Amino acid sequence: MLDLLDWDQCYPTSSCSKLILLWFSLTSLCSHSLCVGMTTKERSLAKGSPAPGPVPEGIIRVYSMRYCPFAHRARLVLAAKGIKHDLININTMNKPEWFLDKNPFGMVPTLENSRGQVIYESPIVCDYLDEVYPGKNLTPKDPFQKAQQKMLLEHFNKAWPLLFKIVSVKKNNSEEASDLKTEFLEKLMKFDEVLAKKKSPFFGGNEVSMIDYMMWPFFERFSVFEVMDCLNKTLHVNMWYELMMQDPAVQAECTHPEVLLGFFKLYTQGNPEAVDYGI
Repeated sequence: MLDLLDWDQCYPTSSCSKLILLWFSLTSLCSHSLCVGMTTKERSLAKGSPAPGPVPEGIIRVYSMRYCPFAHRARLVLAAKGIKHDLININTMNKPEWFLDKNPFGMVPTLENSRGQVIYESPIVCDYLDEVYPGKNLTPKDPFQKAQQKMLLEHFNKAWPLLFKIVSVKKNNSEEASDLKTEFLEKLMKFDEVLAKKKSPFFGGNEVSMIDYMMWPFFERFSVFEVMDCLNKTLHVNMWYELMMQDPAVQAECTHPEVLLGFFKLYTQGNPEAVDYGI
């Protein structure tokens, strides 16, 4: 059974076919590389792997996992701001001992700079990257607007766990899964209302901002969770989804839905090879 709290960490209906075809065309997999949006196919570092050397001056190191939606958040911010970084993928199902010394929770994303300073928890990581590095500001400077985005994220944090519950119960209890899906749709419709009231294409306004990147990784996994058809019933969220698919950072960090599904199947079986699926 999938542990819903250990995530640090399916197919669309015909009316969603345009969305999923676009998604299929935007494939990218990003282990250890010095990059700005560069991809590698190195295996994740697992138990017994030696610790990497010091972080080079002027570089931020990111400990990630290819398929983790929370690490995905950080990679979106890195891509959006064009931050040069050292990317190291961690096998979160078989963690190296030294990683737990850096982050006692053993979670990704985790940042480390050249001074050995370590930062973790995806909202904190993303805010740090936005504040410290130049380029496009993803977080509003206005305190009230910034607070609004954080409040909206708290509402979203009450919604996304339902996605994992749907998958975990569906095999043994399709009726419960259906009820959970209905509950998720009800929450999604609230976000549809937010966009309708704002009269803006994105949750933060007329441009992609931090809140959009914080939410997106879960939407990219809708086909895995078998809730793509929910977009048919949320017009404004559906339009937001299409616009997000065109965002350069989203395209740079997009993973093929079949790869995500392959990972998820192995992950729910407890197979530590899941984290390197597809490489």
